[in-house]
Amino acid sequence: MPTLLGVATRLAKPTGACDMITADTLKTLTTFTAPALQRAVGEKAEGQTFTSAKFLGITNGGQFCYTVVFPVKGGTDSGKVFLTYNPAEGRVIADCDL
Repeated sequence: MPTLLGVATRLAKPTGACDMITADTLKTLTTFTAPALQRAVGEKAEGQTFTSAKFLGITNGGQFCYTVVFPVKGGTDSGKVFLTYNPAEGRVIADCDL
């Protein structure tokens, strides 16, 4: 299982007949740091550097939602990062609304 400081594109696949999010995967998906989210989002971050991140919850669509803060001229601004987990593939896809 990757650490929170690593790029989280692959997580351990659950064992068993059904695809599910395990407790360990849930813990990982809800405790990303600002640098980990920055790496997961990559170029989609439009040149912003995240200085803090807070897990907000899981959307009705099953995405893990974070608020992120980043510096702008004259202060800070915030946006959201959404993580979509595919348990069948053990993959996380990150998207953002900055």
